Amino acid sequence: MGFSELLDQMGGFGRYQWLHVTLISFPGLLMASQNLLNNFVSGTPGHRCSISANDSFWNLTRQADGRDALEAFIPPDPSGTRLDRCRRYVTPQWQMLNANGSANGSHPPRTESCADGWTYDRSEFIATTVSEWDLVCSLRPLKQMIQTVYMGGVLAGAVIYGGLSDRFGRRSVLIWSYLQLGVLGTCCAFSQSYWVYCAFRFLSGMAVSGIILNSVSLKVEWIPTKSRTLVGTLTSFYFTFGQMVLAGLAYWLRDWRKLHVAVCAPHVLFFAYSWWFAESARWLVLRQRSGEALKTLRRVARINGKADISEGLTPEVLRSHMTKELETDRETLTAYDLLRTPGMRRISVGLIAVWFSTSFAYYGLAMDLQKFGVSIYVMQLIFGAVDIPAKLVALGMLSFLGRRVSQAACLFMSALVIFANIFVPTDKQVVRTTLACLGKAFTSASFTTVYLYTGELYPTVIRQTGMGLVSTMARVGSMAAPAVLILDEVFPALPSVVYGGAAVLASGFACFLPETLNVPLPDTVRDVEDRWSGRKPPEKKEATSEDERAALSLKQVKDADAGSGLNAL
Repeated sequence: MGFSELLDQMGGFGRYQWLHVTLISFPGLLMASQNLLNNFVSGTPGHRCSISANDSFWNLTRQADGRDALEAFIPPDPSGTRLDRCRRYVTPQWQMLNANGSANGSHPPRTESCADGWTYDRSEFIATTVSEWDLVCSLRPLKQMIQTVYMGGVLAGAVIYGGLSDRFGRRSVLIWSYLQLGVLGTCCAFSQSYWVYCAFRFLSGMAVSGIILNSVSLKVEWIPTKSRTLVGTLTSFYFTFGQMVLAGLAYWLRDWRKLHVAVCAPHVLFFAYSWWFAESARWLVLRQRSGEALKTLRRVARINGKADISEGLTPEVLRSHMTKELETDRETLTAYDLLRTPGMRRISVGLIAVWFSTSFAYYGLAMDLQKFGVSIYVMQLIFGAVDIPAKLVALGMLSFLGRRVSQAACLFMSALVIFANIFVPTDKQVVRTTLACLGKAFTSASFTTVYLYTGELYPTVIRQTGMGLVSTMARVGSMAAPAVLILDEVFPALPSVVYGGAAVLASGFACFLPETLNVPLPDTVRDVEDRWSGRKPPEKKEATSEDERAALSLKQVKDADAGSGLNAL
């Protein structure tokens, strides 16, 4: 028997599991806020060069014919549809205010950069990091760097806190991560310089990674096998609703410092109640701490109303239920084993491409909401809402079409939608917004699919290492996504071409992944090679569990009789 059977005896998904999963999942409402926060704290308000001490006077003054007096100070941008955001005239051009006034074609007026800073429109945002530190014009790339630095912290946290959780336990690292995000995330709101703010965001990203990784592990290791799929699907909606919560908070506060406090300070409360969580009993046993594991299991059994079961738990009973886990733990496998053999190499290369491209396209769409010309708060609300039907549709596709078709289809359709938006004129905002929502829905469905698919492809003995590898590639994709947005200065459609091209390429890689629908989970690397390396005869690969048992019985009899005519069967 395994540890899952022991959990079933202790009440299965009982009262403790309900409380445990709910309390761990609840902070997920603010995890979306952390990942997408830069849309609002670093939103770019309308801006232009400041003129002089009398700037406010000229901003309000208009000629009798309705022409803006600012036209004497600010040249039009290259499109001629609005005033330039990054240049001003060296000397006022009063002739521009005449009904037929225009610049002298042979001697165009000289312009200069915004030597006196910028004036910002406060109607959409009261204050952002952009208006705080003038991250516009030549400093515009620094705005995208904030998100890249944050995702770099998430990547570093995955590496550091993943190892620490194996050494010190899931519960301990989770508790620390709550405190780190609550304190350092709130410190972001009091940053007085751009670089100090980036440092705090990097450390906040590390804490986010610690929370996500250890929340998942701590939930999964206390949930019976038969409940994991349903519970995992339902708890993923916390992140979906969190996107809509972020839209409401950002609309209400409209100030980057207040918004930081609102989404980070509650983690101090999560830190306070997280001491109630029970450490993973499985991890405790594997760390030779059976006494603590028994104490924890007895507590869980009592909460589940199975006090009689808790009295019968002994170290011997616990070890007998975890024989398989203890034997598996003795196997020494490294990340090299993810690429060493043909079957594992086929899986790892395909999943690396899928994870990177899914995260790359997802954050490419989700982190540039201002380009659609619709209220950024409305866009965030819509983008969060489309995840609900997207995840439900993904589950239906997974059940009827299989994992491989679903994965490839979601990526390919997201690419088509991204490409289609390139050809829609900017004044067709309803069409552009609809296509953007469809693209977000397909990338969200791709995320839902790849989480399940990855767990089914990698064998038990190296599943956590495999998840760590592909998760790292997803973080790399999320770091690269905001940097690609800078390419729109070279050619406006170039970022969409890059995002869509990556999704098309990944959909091709997904077609070469093995199908896992209704296939038993592999436990060892040999299981993977026997099924999916492509080197065994097809008839042996297609055997069902009953066929395999029958073949094993025939082999045993054949060995016993030393080939005494059983081939005649």
